[in-house]
Amino acid sequence: MPHRTDPDHTGTDWHAQELLLMREVMKLVGRSLAPAFVLREMLHLMSELLGLNRGRMVLADEGVPGQTRDQRTASIRHAYGLTAGQVASGVYRWGEGITGRVLQTGLPAIVQDVDAEPLFLFRCVPRSQLPPQTVAFIALPIEVNGATIGVLACHRIRSRQRHLNDDLAVLRILATLAGRLLQLEQLVAEETRQLEERNAALARALDTSTARYGLIGRSPALLQALGELERVSQSQATVLLLGESGTGKELFARAVHLASGRHDQPFIKVNCSAIPDTLFESELFGYERGAFTGANTARAGWFEQANGGTIFLDEIGELPLAMQSKLLRTLQEGTLVRLGGTREQKVNVRLVAATNRDLARDVQAGQFRQDLYYRLNVIPIRLPSLRERREDIRALALHFVNRANQAHERNVHLAPEAMARLEAHDWPGNIRELGNLIERLVLLTDHPRVTAVALERFMPESLTPLPATEPPPALPLPAGNVRDYQSARSHSPQALQDALQRHQGNQTQAAQSLGLTLRQFSYRLRKAGLR
Repeated sequence: MPHRTDPDHTGTDWHAQELLLMREVMKLVGRSLAPAFVLREMLHLMSELLGLNRGRMVLADEGVPGQTRDQRTASIRHAYGLTAGQVASGVYRWGEGITGRVLQTGLPAIVQDVDAEPLFLFRCVPRSQLPPQTVAFIALPIEVNGATIGVLACHRIRSRQRHLNDDLAVLRILATLAGRLLQLEQLVAEETRQLEERNAALARALDTSTARYGLIGRSPALLQALGELERVSQSQATVLLLGESGTGKELFARAVHLASGRHDQPFIKVNCSAIPDTLFESELFGYERGAFTGANTARAGWFEQANGGTIFLDEIGELPLAMQSKLLRTLQEGTLVRLGGTREQKVNVRLVAATNRDLARDVQAGQFRQDLYYRLNVIPIRLPSLRERREDIRALALHFVNRANQAHERNVHLAPEAMARLEAHDWPGNIRELGNLIERLVLLTDHPRVTAVALERFMPESLTPLPATEPPPALPLPAGNVRDYQSARSHSPQALQDALQRHQGNQTQAAQSLGLTLRQFSYRLRKAGLR
């Protein structure tokens, strides 16, 4: 642009003002790509630096089905120097007034004197509210993909000592920039809409055809287990869930509860392997005030808290023998006595138990009460491993990817060859292993699209698990059903590590192979500094 200075005695350097305007607008674009913010400030700078007043952006309104182009309207969306009422009145049909003609033709319009132009509507600002001098009006089309979608317009005092062509040159640049920003907004909105549609479709798919009670999949093995679950859900019979670790026993237990008539009552879950032997009775059955040191108030146990609902005892094979008889009494008679108490309390609780141990073998070895085993084994349901339901891996992987993306605000998706790689894996850790791998992948992957090559660094080294070692036959317990005492250093750190490696990190199976309970095994790991 030519370097010009205002020839009257104000000494305005218009070239410097133009450069300042462009620099400030570019700063705004760099700071935010939100068109509303940038365009509003652009109109402000036009007025403050170049005297192009009452700037407005008129943009096409959303069309109505069946509406012709000539019936469409456009409204002022961004303005500077106009009141809210003036902005609200700025609505134009295609071809109506100067603004409408620019929308219709896509050509710029310059009105040297608004008083002398019959097409000028004075719709936003009445003539009485404009300066008494001759007022010009400039309107330029805003285009997106070759179509006119709006108008950049402003008022200009005609007697200003600045060339009209200079103002036109600046306005053309700003109109082009406005079009690019609006185009970018459209692209982002369309991309967002498509992502929302895909997420909604995925959510619908997971919620309907492949998900029941939160259990995802349609494989025959899973459907068989679900069918057995639904057939017994309305009864009060005890359900024993059998299967490997990580197959979803807690979800199945909750499904039993949700499918039953108790679904509005409490669902209490208890992990028996996480409770020390000395706390089992107080945790399950509660205690009275003064029952032991520190018992300053009475406390209801898990069975009382589950009254009317369902209690889920996970890893029930870890229940101490002394507690097994008390549990059997509660199940048979529907009563319990708090620790330190003397009064029996009635409880109405349905029991769902789970284990990955062979309880029948434990019964033969004297490690589990036979009468309790028969009381638990009323409705045994075996949960299939993920190796037995490979057709569900895709649905499960998509579910975990969607959940991790939402939780961590990511946009990761799996390429077809990556999905095939997941389906080829044997998953010794079952669904838990798959879920953990997907979450790790979503957090650590470098690219939104995960290929098979990118997936490889997150996969375990071996495709197939090592064959499980049969646990040695347990020695019969001495009289009184008390286990032989073993020193905390009965197994070397190397023996503990070897057992873990043989069983792919599964501590329960590793403990069984060494003739230990899970608590004993975990304690030895801590003592050896391996945890």
